[in-house]
Amino acid sequence: MQSPPLNPPVDDVAPTAAILTGYDERHAITYLRLLDAEADGADWQEVAKIVLQIDPAREHDRARRAWESHLARARWMTEKGYRHLLQRGAPH
Repeated sequence: MQSPPLNPPVDDVAPTAAILTGYDERHAITYLRLLDAEADGADWQEVAKIVLQIDPAREHDRARRAWESHLARARWMTEKGYRHLLQRGAPH
């Protein structure tokens, strides 16, 4: 797996597949940033604006939906998705 981009554009809704997707690989850093923000108790609107680059003042519903779905996917990565990475092994 190549290093993921630092700040890739996000879809309105994160994947829900039971497998690791290319989108997940590209957004690994995004997921980590969301989990860090949650652990710090950051306001979802601030996180949506900074991490997801969606302004909740202009696109409230889209920002909320993107934040919720990406945070859910980030949690999935910590519970199940990481296993897919381990099965692939380290790059040579």
